[in-house]
Amino acid sequence: MNWKQIAESWLAFDQLDEELRTELEQIKHDDQAMQDAFYEPLKFGTGGIRGVLGAGINRMNIYTVRKAAKGLALYLERYGSDFKKHGVVVAYDSRYKSKEFAIETARVLGVHGIKTYVFTSLRPTPELSFAVRHLGTAAGVMITASHNPPEYNGYKVYNETGGQLPPEQADLMIEKVNGIENELTIEVMDQEALEEQGLLQWIDEDVDKAYLSELKSITLNADVISKQADELNIVFTPLHGTAGKLVTQGLKQLGFNQVHLVEEQMIADPEFSTVESPNPEEHQAFEYAIGLGEKVDADILVATDPDADRLGVAAKNAAGNYQVLSGNQLGALMLDYILANTKEIPSNGMMIKTIVTSELGRAVAEHYGIQSMDVLTGFKFISEKIEEFQQTSTHTFMFGYEESYGYLINDFSRDKDAVQSTMMACEMAAFYNEKGMTLFDALETLYEQHGYYIEDLHSVKMEGIDGAKEIARLMDRFRENPVNTAGDLNAEIVEDYTTGRRTYLADGREEEIELPSANVLKVKMSDDCWYCLRPSGTEPKMKFYFGVKGETREEADRRLEQLKKAILENM
Repeated sequence: MNWKQIAESWLAFDQLDEELRTELEQIKHDDQAMQDAFYEPLKFGTGGIRGVLGAGINRMNIYTVRKAAKGLALYLERYGSDFKKHGVVVAYDSRYKSKEFAIETARVLGVHGIKTYVFTSLRPTPELSFAVRHLGTAAGVMITASHNPPEYNGYKVYNETGGQLPPEQADLMIEKVNGIENELTIEVMDQEALEEQGLLQWIDEDVDKAYLSELKSITLNADVISKQADELNIVFTPLHGTAGKLVTQGLKQLGFNQVHLVEEQMIADPEFSTVESPNPEEHQAFEYAIGLGEKVDADILVATDPDADRLGVAAKNAAGNYQVLSGNQLGALMLDYILANTKEIPSNGMMIKTIVTSELGRAVAEHYGIQSMDVLTGFKFISEKIEEFQQTSTHTFMFGYEESYGYLINDFSRDKDAVQSTMMACEMAAFYNEKGMTLFDALETLYEQHGYYIEDLHSVKMEGIDGAKEIARLMDRFRENPVNTAGDLNAEIVEDYTTGRRTYLADGREEEIELPSANVLKVKMSDDCWYCLRPSGTEPKMKFYFGVKGETREEADRRLEQLKKAILENM
């Protein structure tokens, strides 16, 4: 059926949810709005499905959630009845409809005889990942749209290891979802019947306690924390999301006494009313934290996104003003701190980062004698490698991170973990505070030691059908004619992750890229500089990544401006 026929079938469905029916009645004469809502189903990307709340197959609503849940049930049945007996654990964040979507998931899974464990109240994504492992379930579901605006929600699926579905499993899941012809007629059970039959079990503090117990294991310098317990001033905000309880309890059990909460943002608010965007990557999200920081003379400001998988940190710069560290900077600092304070670094130690993450991390890892591994964008690929290491004993996982503010220290959870990262960032701040240094002082030391690595990201929102076409056009254009010069920089290697080929421009030699296929193009320039193009997997955006290195900050800044200008002028 075309989009008009699908839209008509929704309007004709006599059991359609009344709220959704009202919305459709309001827009049914607006062809553009109806087409956007029905032109294609929401697709699984790097983080499951994510979209604007509303009516239609291209929107997040109870029917698209039921379709995802039905696909999950069929996916689990593919592995046999014994596997699905382990059940599914579901968590949700503070967004509109999140708890409703969690219960809808249980109502669908119950029809297939699959038990669902659902948290009684909102919880962070990393705790969902941990809960899969702790409870031994066959899968997990996190209802969240991460750091997207309030009108969004999403649905992330995790496998039995606690990681998001890697490509092979995601393909099978997508196949099952796409095979469902009519999302409106998916059978569901009543919540009361689920509870009576033991197919819905509510969970809460027992899992919290188990997670907090594991959280103690990441501490490297308990003595430093003890000495700095009353000295280090910490400001924390969960940006109206899920991290409030676990972060405050985690910092308390570490022994930090000077933790100041941004009270206005401790409230779980689906409107995220005090920020333009609940994203710690956006510096405006720190406005309230900076205000409180100035009042209490804080040494470190920490902000987590709504589902607490991303962490942003701000500290005082050389001018004495609070400045937000980039994800690349904070990741390199944590990696250096972890390796410098690990008593015995294993000879097979491995740091994992994504292909668009700074090369500074690789330089730090090499300094301590451990290897680095690049994976595709998406933390599921880091999680997949961690599981591979455990199964084969080939490497010991030391740290994993991505430029978009996601870090993992210990693998008891298998997704980026802002709760863990907050503990490590505060411990690291205490370590440097004892030495009379800020985090920016420590960063400058890293730059002096390894070179000035600077990165930037330019995102362009391209929504709807026309936006998707424009993204495809841009990718084709750069594949056919990549930018080969930028100031004193020259292209040396082109990596096309769609074809899986790496081409050396000097002699035309080609080799295989040993990573899954992805719609990504990366061009490596001279002197450790590079740029990369990638459509977002979770938002209607085209992303341009830039990375440069200079012997001085001035040289790095100049190269970054030259590279950005050369690429963006060719959009």
